[in-house]
Amino acid sequence: MTIASQISSSVKQFFVQIGALSYFAGRYFKEVFKPPFEFGELLRQCYNVGNRSMTLVGVTGFIIGLVLTLQTRPTLQEFGAVSWMPDMVGISIVREIGPVIVALICAGRVASGIGAELGSMRVTEQIDAMEVSGTNPFKFLVITRITATTLMVPLLVIFGDVLALYGSFLIEHVKGDVSFQLYFNKMFDALAFGDLIPATIKSFFFGFAIGLVGCFKGYHCKKGTVGVGTAANTAVVMASMLIFVLDFIAVVITDIFYEL
Repeated sequence: MTIASQISSSVKQFFVQIGALSYFAGRYFKEVFKPPFEFGELLRQCYNVGNRSMTLVGVTGFIIGLVLTLQTRPTLQEFGAVSWMPDMVGISIVREIGPVIVALICAGRVASGIGAELGSMRVTEQIDAMEVSGTNPFKFLVITRITATTLMVPLLVIFGDVLALYGSFLIEHVKGDVSFQLYFNKMFDALAFGDLIPATIKSFFFGFAIGLVGCFKGYHCKKGTVGVGTAANTAVVMASMLIFVLDFIAVVITDIFYEL
C-alpha cells in the first residue's frame, strides 16, 4: 500500500468516524426526552462520575494552584508586580486551566471506563440480550452515562477550581504573608461574569463530549476482547482531542463577544 493510499484511507476513516459520532449524538438528543426515564441508573452514574472522581480532581487542582503560583511568583517579583498574583491566578484558573485540566482528567478516567464497560458488555453479548428481552439498551446504558457526565463535569470543574485557588493562596500566605481575606478579595475583584459564564458553559460541552465518545466507542466495540482495550484507549484520545477543539471554539466565540 502506497503512502498516498494510506493517507486517503486514514482521511476516509476519519470522516466516517465523525459521521458515525454525529449520528450517535443525534440519536441521543432524539431519545433523551422520551419516556421511560431511568432516574435510578442516572443517579448511579452521577455517583460513579462525580463522587469517584473527586479525590483525583481535588488533588490535581490543589497541586496546579501550588505549582502555578510557585512558578509565576519569581517572574512577577522581578517586575515588582507580586500584588497582581491573585488576579493573574484567578483569571487563569477560572477561565482556562481549571476547565481544561479537569476535563482531561475526566477524559482519562471516565471516558476510558465507560468505553471499557460498554465494550465488555458488547463483546459478551449483554447488549444483544437486552435488545432481545425488549429493553432499550441505548436508553439505559448510553443516555444515562452521557447525561451524567454532562451534569457532573461542571461540578468537578468548580470543585477543582476552588482547591486550585486555595493552593495558590497557601503559597502566597507562606511566601508573602497575604491574608485569606485580602487574597480572595483581590481575586474576586479581578473576576467578572464574563469569565465565569463562558467557563461554566464550555464545561457542560466538555462533559457531553466525554460521555458521548466513551459511549460511542464502547457501544460499537468489535473484535472480541482485544476491542475492549482498543475502545478504552481510543475513547481517551478522541475525547481529549474533542476537548481541545471545543475549547478553541469557545475561546474564539468569547473573544468575538469581548470585541463587540
